[in-house]
Amino acid sequence: MTELNSLPGRIHVLDPRLANQIAAGEVVERPSSVTKELIENAIDAGSQRIEVEIEQGGARLIKVRDDGIGIGEQDLPLALARHATSKISSLEDLEGVSSLGFRGEALASISSVSRLELVSNADEDPRQGWRVVAEGRGMEARVTPAPHPRGTSVSVRDLFFNTPARRKFLRTEKTEFAHVEEAFRRQALSRYDIAWVLRHNQKVVHQLPPGNTPTARERRIASLLGKNFIEHARYIEREAGGLRLSGWVGLPTHSRSQADQQYFFVNGRVVRDRLVAHAVRQAYRDVLYNGRHPVFVLYLELDPDVVDVNVHPTKHEVRFRDGRMVHDFLYSSLHHCLAASKPSEEEQSSPEDHPVPVGPEAATTEEPPAPRWQQQGIPLSEGSDRHPGAERVRRFMQGYQALHPDHEETLLTPQPSPPGQRPAANEVHEAPLAMPAHDATAAPPLGFALGQLHGVYILAQNAQGLVLVDMHAAHERIVYERMKNQRAAAKGIDTQPLLVPVSLAASRSEVATAESERDAIAQLGVELDVAGPETLLVRQLPALLAQADPEALVREMLEELARFGRTHQVEARIHELLSTMACHGSVRANRRLTLDEMNALLRDMERTERSDQCNHGRPTWTQMSMKALDRLFLRGQ
Repeated sequence: MTELNSLPGRIHVLDPRLANQIAAGEVVERPSSVTKELIENAIDAGSQRIEVEIEQGGARLIKVRDDGIGIGEQDLPLALARHATSKISSLEDLEGVSSLGFRGEALASISSVSRLELVSNADEDPRQGWRVVAEGRGMEARVTPAPHPRGTSVSVRDLFFNTPARRKFLRTEKTEFAHVEEAFRRQALSRYDIAWVLRHNQKVVHQLPPGNTPTARERRIASLLGKNFIEHARYIEREAGGLRLSGWVGLPTHSRSQADQQYFFVNGRVVRDRLVAHAVRQAYRDVLYNGRHPVFVLYLELDPDVVDVNVHPTKHEVRFRDGRMVHDFLYSSLHHCLAASKPSEEEQSSPEDHPVPVGPEAATTEEPPAPRWQQQGIPLSEGSDRHPGAERVRRFMQGYQALHPDHEETLLTPQPSPPGQRPAANEVHEAPLAMPAHDATAAPPLGFALGQLHGVYILAQNAQGLVLVDMHAAHERIVYERMKNQRAAAKGIDTQPLLVPVSLAASRSEVATAESERDAIAQLGVELDVAGPETLLVRQLPALLAQADPEALVREMLEELARFGRTHQVEARIHELLSTMACHGSVRANRRLTLDEMNALLRDMERTERSDQCNHGRPTWTQMSMKALDRLFLRGQ
């Protein structure tokens, strides 16, 4: 029971410092939040160089210095006042805001929970400059002269010194600096024309020179995200309908267990938007394992009038006027980029590995010399020592058999299939199509089979070394793509009416979505009727999903339709079912394959990866060098 003395008293105006501290709860979450706000102000000032200095993870000191336009003496008293800004002055300015900061409350909130000092100079003379601090309960600004080069320096000391309850929620110095570094990384990726410096406890962590050339941008990304990112990413640039998307998209074979390398910028502002996340997830849905996350650094440019950035205090979220158009543009752009990122024969072997004769030499009747991949062959069943790697492979095989006697029967040497025996092409449980004719002067991307390991992996040799192929995963991918193509060729979704309609209790918003999106739902093979203000009837489902849970499927469909204007739930469920069917219909582990069967599987995998329907997302094969094979053998010993 509420006590009388806990009831609110009379209405009164909050003390300015208390009001700012309450606002700081939205803007200042931790030192990284302060760093972000100060950097955004420095960017808006037109800076060409921004230096960030951190001490004790930001709890002791956060200092941001820039060489921007600076703040004049007459404007300094308002710099720390709440809702004071130079970036907007009317509602029209707010609707088309292009600056990063515009609320005018960040400095006031920060100064209410720290010891903040701002020194600025709007003059070219470095002897000029003024310092401003906010003191007292009313946070009155006090301005004093202070020499400073052109630009601004903001020092935030002892964050949350006057709010112990907030300070005790700070984590360790290492954790807080990791968040600060992430905030710095996002801003550095947003502006390549600015030079950046980050120091922690007087040590330089990042020093990034400016540069707008593609090489300079890739060098910055490699410095911030690692060389591995840029080596496994493809550049994308596409424009349509007033939207422009550019940046780097990670290949499906280079994914992470967490979404820590996903950077999306809208007009230079880093955002975390659900619509964007959904579009990216849909583009990758057929080429990533469950639980894996893609990596990307993407930049979306559009008219500021069609995007609202004033929907969240931290400005991390945006709202698009036409969200469906943006979603479809992002999805189609990424989907086409991933579909075009297939390993070609040129990527797997260099031109000198298989030169093609041109000019008069092409017409000669003289037999051309054997290509390098044939000269480097490793015949395991013969005692050839022509290639220095032959002994290594033979030694590896012998060591493997000694260490794994149980698998000895699955370790094959290259023996041709019996005369007249070819792998069946019309049975799902047998090996795929027979090996097609190949160019005698060039090794295929996956090379030619040498043997079988653990009853699971095919060991092959191409022009660059050795290749390990997961035969079950490869065959599963082949069968899956074939089933998808067969379904697409049917040009429609087979439906099956339910014997007894399923009644679904729904909210009024779900019923409204079902009515407004009736045609879109019908095109997916789902018949949904409105039986009441809060009741839906499911009368028909796609034939492949006849055994699915109708309630869960329909709810997910309606949620996506309401949020994004379209749904991929039916297609995703069908693809999931096809994947399960392909898994059960693929070649099983510990099945002995002949040499021709292994080569047929390799050629079929190459054709599948080159097809327009496959995005090369499953890591079914791995290139191995001779040194890697040596390490693998030594590790086994």
